[in-house]
Amino acid sequence: MIVEFTDEMYRWEARSDADWYFVAMPEELSVDVAELQGPSRRGFGAVRVHATVGASSWRTSIFPGGDGRYVLPLKRAVRDAENLREGAPVTVVLEIAGV
Repeated sequence: MIVEFTDEMYRWEARSDADWYFVAMPEELSVDVAELQGPSRRGFGAVRVHATVGASSWRTSIFPGGDGRYVLPLKRAVRDAENLREGAPVTVVLEIAGV
């Protein structure tokens, strides 16, 4: 399953010392992913993906967020390479493994 979406990059606020940034999938796509994964979910509900933002591609996992939408962590190397800034829109293409 391949999905594309755009949302704002945000900083994880749960810990002030953390430097974690995410972009959230739309609710309808998140529901589709959850349904397709079924009961065979990995730890923390993680789903393996191949992510692409701009010219950067990497393997990672998406995780269910507090609002039920899956979130993609954006590592510093990707943020720097793609000049991503908090609050700015990020377009993501995800190839979701096993779906």
